[in-house]
Amino acid sequence: MNENQPNTLPPDYFDKLYSEDPDPWKFETSEYEANKYAATIAALPKQRYCSAFEIGGSIGVLTEKLAHRCDSLLSVDVSKLAQDKAIKRCENLPQVRFEIMSVPEQYPDEIFDLTLVSEVGYYLCWEDLKKAQQLILQHLELGGHLLLVHWTLYAKDYPLSGDEVHDSFLELTPTQLRHLQGKREEQYRLDLFERV
Repeated sequence: MNENQPNTLPPDYFDKLYSEDPDPWKFETSEYEANKYAATIAALPKQRYCSAFEIGGSIGVLTEKLAHRCDSLLSVDVSKLAQDKAIKRCENLPQVRFEIMSVPEQYPDEIFDLTLVSEVGYYLCWEDLKKAQQLILQHLELGGHLLLVHWTLYAKDYPLSGDEVHDSFLELTPTQLRHLQGKREEQYRLDLFERV
């Protein structure tokens, strides 16, 4: 836990980043991101998901790839600047819906068979991460999949590290989640869970 940043990062933190650079993490051009996205999609055990939920869709690069495996996909983000780009990117994908939403203060009143938390968990403080975990579990059907993917290097602005986020979900096994797959690369880790 980062003592210098004890609070969840607010929406204006992201709006400032996106106003200065429409792709601040180089999602569209980075080879690292492209390889990570390919690994993320490859980790999905099912070919199709009925109802998927992506927390923190940003500018929609991963959203677009994920949509091809989903009958319905809800992608949420706290930044309208980012989501406007995502909506444009996915305009030919009618199965994708978008909402501005700040998890865990807000959460959709739906049940999903896939929830994706990619590069967003470490923006939450401990308290909000714990709230988000319970909401994710409550809205994930039995046998549904939870996929976590996070950068693992230190970032001074972030309240938590990627490892702290993943380890906190591993603590929910085996009573609430079954750990199906774990993969650690040089700069990120991926963990796949199933709701039990």
